[in-house]
Amino acid sequence: MEKPTQDMRYLTFALGKGRLANKTLELLEEIGITCEEMKDKESRKLIFVNEALRLRFFLAKGPDVPTYVEYGAADIGVVGSDTILEENRRVYEVLDLGFGRCRMCVCGPASAKELLQHHERIRVATKYPKIAKEYFYNQKHQTVDIIKLNGSVELGPIVELSDVIVDIVETGSTLRENGLEVLEEICPLSARMIVNQVSMKMEAERIKELLQALKGRIAKA
Repeated sequence: MEKPTQDMRYLTFALGKGRLANKTLELLEEIGITCEEMKDKESRKLIFVNEALRLRFFLAKGPDVPTYVEYGAADIGVVGSDTILEENRRVYEVLDLGFGRCRMCVCGPASAKELLQHHERIRVATKYPKIAKEYFYNQKHQTVDIIKLNGSVELGPIVELSDVIVDIVETGSTLRENGLEVLEEICPLSARMIVNQVSMKMEAERIKELLQALKGRIAKA
């Protein structure tokens, strides 16, 4: 990375909390970007700084990351593509980071498969109403009633709140344990890097250099 000068502005990263942030920091370390402050588990700080590289980092709930990036509170964000699709913010999606791979699927009991084939009006429970609506209305051309849930959506078909669910599937073990299965796959998902539209122009060189270093590292993995 280019040696920053003291008069350079900070480049700010918003990272989705949890595994995503940990994996991102590991990846950044592999290309020489570290933030020692973030390793202190006792720290109550909200903003972490690497003065030498003029970088700032903060952790945010996944759905908030695209908002911080769209409005310029962060130049760069890392979040799952499910969140990018659901939040639909004005940001540039610039890189698939290659981890956090899973799928967005329509799931339910085996008996619900027929309801999907005959375009019947059905009830769909999900944490992702925009993704569900886009899939059923614009791709399948099927009218559905979408029920937004925040907790365990697998409960939907079990307690007869809904016919099917739209949710993220990693291994499918939770589905199997509850008598449900994947009925249709909507799209593959993974961790993505997003960039603020103004930052992409104003900090083009630094961001381009970062992306090239990351692409090189991902290609070797």
